[in-house]
Amino acid sequence: MISRNKSFFALVVIILGVTLFFSSAGFAKETKDTLVVANIYDAKTLDPHATNDVASSGAMLQIYETLVALDDDNNIVPQLAERWERPDELTYKFYLLEGVKFHNGEELKASDVKYTIERAMSPKGAAIQNYSSEVDTVEVVDDYTVVIKTKRPCTPFLASLSHTWGSILNEKATEAAGDNYGMHPVGTGPFKFVSWEKGDRLTLERYEEFHGKKPAYKTLVIRSITEPTNRTIELESGAVDIAYGIPSNDIKRVEENENLKLMRVMDNSTTYLGFNCEKSPFNDVRVRQAISKAIDTVLINKAVYRGVGQAPVGPIAPNVKYSDKTLPVHERDVEGARKLLAEAGYPNGFDAEIWTNDKKERVDMATIIQSQLSEIGINVQIKVLEWGAYLDGLKAKQHDMFIVGWVATVPDPDFAVGAVFHSSMKGKMNFAFFGDDEVDALIEKGKTLPDGAEREKVYKDLQRLINKKRPWVYLLNDEQICGVRKNVQGFKPSPRGYHVLYNVYFE
Repeated sequence: MISRNKSFFALVVIILGVTLFFSSAGFAKETKDTLVVANIYDAKTLDPHATNDVASSGAMLQIYETLVALDDDNNIVPQLAERWERPDELTYKFYLLEGVKFHNGEELKASDVKYTIERAMSPKGAAIQNYSSEVDTVEVVDDYTVVIKTKRPCTPFLASLSHTWGSILNEKATEAAGDNYGMHPVGTGPFKFVSWEKGDRLTLERYEEFHGKKPAYKTLVIRSITEPTNRTIELESGAVDIAYGIPSNDIKRVEENENLKLMRVMDNSTTYLGFNCEKSPFNDVRVRQAISKAIDTVLINKAVYRGVGQAPVGPIAPNVKYSDKTLPVHERDVEGARKLLAEAGYPNGFDAEIWTNDKKERVDMATIIQSQLSEIGINVQIKVLEWGAYLDGLKAKQHDMFIVGWVATVPDPDFAVGAVFHSSMKGKMNFAFFGDDEVDALIEKGKTLPDGAEREKVYKDLQRLINKKRPWVYLLNDEQICGVRKNVQGFKPSPRGYHVLYNVYFE
């Protein structure tokens, strides 16, 4: 009897063990159907015409598609347009893929393309009108053919359609949602919107009727984790599969963890200290030049980033076309700074604020700048703002100086300078509220010239002129540094600062 009970008990234990094994195996398989990504801050909106920030663009890249895209070598390739023609230098004729479905079940038609481009040209597209302003007319030829005409020859225009501003919207869904569309996005991309807990997480789900190759996993969760070390901790624990923005002091920690891999690539960004050029005393170029001379950008780069990226020499990042790498390395000149301040009427300096978001490296940079400017009598207060409030304050022209980054999301020089220095973009992306007729003229000329020696000279002249006018002090050409779990495959960090996630799969 005792023996039989023991045998029975042993059999129960074995059955329970097998059940638990398969349950846990099933659970493991279930978790691999969800990719969790830690982003450095939350998206602002999912309306591609209402913002141009990196976090929003990174989310929208998974939801929407554009007429054309850029491949890994920056070649323009088909996406929603299976092919296109350019009958003359002002005209682009696109032939759409047939049978493509939006997430609401509607079929993609040329009328949606027309609606999208014209909406981008309207006041709703104020944040991205550096791109859409080139459009003259949009004509529907038939359900699958659309013609876009530009106002003038514009070399970067076709590539610009790969930017999130060219994300094709569904007219019916967009109009139905009205002002709330940014919380109810409808695209044709590989993932559709499920939910968004602002400041916490955005949840997307694989679109089963997607016309292209479907993602290998079902659910994509993009978490907002603003504290850098917390992103690393969550990556180490397995709570997230990919972590963006690994800070310099965590690089070795990730590299030495056998369960993780570190991925890094120089990006197309320039982090800078900008001035409100319409506000006294920053409307005086001598004051801007004095502040620039007082700041040791090379030291700041070494102290804060410790081997990540490099100190810039101009406004166009090194791997963007026509970046002038012969510009001199910035040198600190405190006496020269004092002399310029005195000439401008501020021999004893003045009080000012530096704004930044809560990214630790930017706060650290602001702290060093605060110390260095005190040597020329400028008493700086640092104001740290939440990202949404920060952008709103910049647009409202409430700032003195500010630290932020700009990414040339298309590697054409116009994308590096047009939106941030042209006077027509003040308060949109030109947060320095900088305006200069000569700078405007060179930007306009550079857009219209075909690629070649003449266009290159225009952009090199432009970089030298911007350096002289000094609306920015360049602080960093950054790297995209991502931490990835070892079992994650197919992820490739992009120099544009936001990354394709629908090609990821688990090993």
